[in-house]
Amino acid sequence: MTLGNRNLSAGLLDRQEEPPALVLNGDGRSPYVLICEHASNRVPRRLGTLGLAAAELERHIAWDLGAEQVARRLSRLTDAPLVLQRYSRLVYDCNRPPDSSDAMPEVSETTAIPGNGSLLPADRLARIGEIYRPFHATVAELLDRRAAAGVRSLVVSIHSFTPVYKGERRTVELGILCDRDRRLPERLMPCFATVDARYNEPYGPNDGVLHTLDLHAAPRGLAHAMIEIRNDFLTDERGQAGWAEQLAASFAHAAP
Repeated sequence: MTLGNRNLSAGLLDRQEEPPALVLNGDGRSPYVLICEHASNRVPRRLGTLGLAAAELERHIAWDLGAEQVARRLSRLTDAPLVLQRYSRLVYDCNRPPDSSDAMPEVSETTAIPGNGSLLPADRLARIGEIYRPFHATVAELLDRRAAAGVRSLVVSIHSFTPVYKGERRTVELGILCDRDRRLPERLMPCFATVDARYNEPYGPNDGVLHTLDLHAAPRGLAHAMIEIRNDFLTDERGQAGWAEQLAASFAHAAP
């Protein structure tokens, strides 16, 4: 377990590390644009392991298990562009604004994150400047480029959630999250009649989880939704493929 070098005068990410955003199928012709903010559990080398054991970085606190695999399959099935975030949400949760305490959490669920304790303003600014802002600039550029080409996008973010949270078991299987704009969620929901699917569970807009959609889709007037899949369904390729196929079918039904 290492906290890593907290002197970030040379920057957070070194030249050999991945940029914070990876765009797949950027010229895809689907009306859908997919975003996966919690795709990776990677930590920049200069931060070590944030003071955590390696096993902790494999847990849901560090990333959305199975979400990237579902998003990649869904992108291929629907020919949709996909933006993946390449660093752990424990380093910076790109689905939170910089002034949120959850953006660089000192505690995630019930686990203390030593590498996030007592961060200096320079530490926070390095993470904001090198992870949060480039990631969202990539999303904005993709949507702007599609708009300039006359393509009106439907924006969907792909997430997974743990079946047990702080000792409480969750029975919901699929959450379709939304705030005031319910156009897309209400077209998607009827496609999941055989699934325990619910609006705004296990999280909702009051939990601050719609930041990415509020930042990019809502101001542009684009229909949007956040998808949450319970991650015990995503532990193998069969489960990941099955959910990607269900979502692809619902997308076809819901597209205008």
